[in-house]
Amino acid sequence: MRSPSKDGESRPEQDQTLPATASTAHPITHRPHVAVVEVRRLLEAQGATLKVLQCGDPSGTGEGGPGYRYKDELPTDLEPAPTDPTGARKIYPRGVLAMANAGPDTNGSQFFLVYADSALRPNYSIYGTVRHAGLATLDKVAAGGIAPTPDNPAPVDGKPALPADIIRARRTC
Repeated sequence: MRSPSKDGESRPEQDQTLPATASTAHPITHRPHVAVVEVRRLLEAQGATLKVLQCGDPSGTGEGGPGYRYKDELPTDLEPAPTDPTGARKIYPRGVLAMANAGPDTNGSQFFLVYADSALRPNYSIYGTVRHAGLATLDKVAAGGIAPTPDNPAPVDGKPALPADIIRARRTC
């Protein structure tokens, strides 16, 4: 991931123990026709419960995908969110990459990078991590906030004020 200042670079590493997720996510950042993946959405929603940068929508609308879907490969080892008395929400820790979806078994190309621990239901396949150096870039993009619009001068969800693109991901294993 690079910001316009090119100060930092994030090379996410993918977990190869999740075959469907890793095999679809890797080509997203390496196909010749999709050389760069735009970070199109920064979420600071719901207080401290959701802090992510969302990417991977080829249409740029939030509705796009690769034209196929695949089954969930959900995490089973996440820590409980201390702020959730029901125990349903778990902590997606800072630095993980996970697939965004529209419900069960609707994974496609959209994914998110967690820039601060986030309390979510464990409905999102985790398939990688951002290296230490890349976390500084995530922090910079998140600190830049969300670009205001004429309709919403103080948004909690929207395009990052500091544009960033994912240039390359690295497979491990």
